Amino acid sequence: MLNRATAQALYHRLRAATHYRPTTEDNWPLAAALRDLLESEGYRVTLLTDGLAALREIESQTHYDLFLLDNELPRLDGWQLIKHARTLPHRQHTPIILMSARDCTTLAQQVGADAFLPKPEGINRLVQTIIALFNRSPCINPPR
Repeated sequence: MLNRATAQALYHRLRAATHYRPTTEDNWPLAAALRDLLESEGYRVTLLTDGLAALREIESQTHYDLFLLDNELPRLDGWQLIKHARTLPHRQHTPIILMSARDCTTLAQQVGADAFLPKPEGINRLVQTIIALFNRSPCINPPR
């Protein structure tokens, strides 16, 4: 688990798109750090760097257990991706975590996110949040 200093160092080093099950973040160094963190916990990660790439994955039939999206993505933002995902039958129940440097917890819930994590502080709680969402969804099998 990351401590606050490590999380802030990672944040300032990075920022992009991560998919785990997807994660989408617009800052490449942060995306890579998030990917490394999740892979060290046993998750498989698909890393994407812009909203249109994320949209293609969301619309695809590829199985993802979770989407981790940054709100400030190039070409298509996190809000738009979440709203669209919730209209697709195969994505209506896929957990989605939204991350942003701005506090938008209420809006994240309104558009259909299952959790909101502020950057950089929320990076510390990322793995815990994923586990909590997986425990809430019995059809998802987290790594052992």
